[in-house]
Amino acid sequence: MDQSGILYIVATPIGNLADITQRALNIFKSIDLIAAEDTRHSGLLLSHYGIKKPFFALHDHNEQQKVNTLVEKLQDGLNIALISDAGTPLISDPGFHLVRHCRQEGIKVVPIPGPCAAITALCSSGIASDRFCFEGFLPAKTKGRCDKLTSLLEETRTMIFYESTHRILDSLIDIQKIFGTNRYIVMARELTKTWETIHGSEVGELIDWVNEDLNRIKGEIVLIIEGASVSSNKDDISPQATKLLGILSKELPLKKAASIVAESFGYKKNELYQYGLAHFKE
Repeated sequence: MDQSGILYIVATPIGNLADITQRALNIFKSIDLIAAEDTRHSGLLLSHYGIKKPFFALHDHNEQQKVNTLVEKLQDGLNIALISDAGTPLISDPGFHLVRHCRQEGIKVVPIPGPCAAITALCSSGIASDRFCFEGFLPAKTKGRCDKLTSLLEETRTMIFYESTHRILDSLIDIQKIFGTNRYIVMARELTKTWETIHGSEVGELIDWVNEDLNRIKGEIVLIIEGASVSSNKDDISPQATKLLGILSKELPLKKAASIVAESFGYKKNELYQYGLAHFKE
């Protein structure tokens, strides 16, 4: 039986080309083919290191159609490196279908670790890194975004999101609306590049900071959001307030009910909303 090739999952720099690993360069020199999101973009990286290899375009729009072709090449004995435009493949990038098919077919998959924007931002954020969840990109539309954020309202782990220049302000506004103005966030953009910026503050202040200079939202952005406090003040809410919240939540949307009770008793609306999510059905 012929020996199948190996699929290498190779992380590439997220900005500074010097962040490539020696092992990644050795793999590039030894493989037969490189599967890349944007062959022109990746060609610049390989050219910088004087490496010439044939490319195969594999991106979000063609991955499922092209998987079988790549699997056949691997079964024929070719060694292939999978890369994304930047960072670690499959992390909000194509490659999942290819890796799954390779494992189903018994083809060896070898990860070559390296840069990842999510982890790079997390380790420099000053926010708890012992427990975290990666949520990728938030939905593009406001309703979907707010629904997603609402589902994470009581998440106590640090949350990591990617966001685009064009949506970052809208996302921050929705985060403030759902999580409250005091939730601490670190916004990291253009990591490892010339204009790298890592700025942290409460979300309300972060929105003001961004609006002072819209150049602050240009480039690739990672948001690191502090998780909900485990020791929240839910148990300190008075019985009178929780009773009224329960009554109102049967007749009104929970957000509206929380707003009324907050105004009546002097609690934070977000605090009451979190209590309602845990104790009442909306």
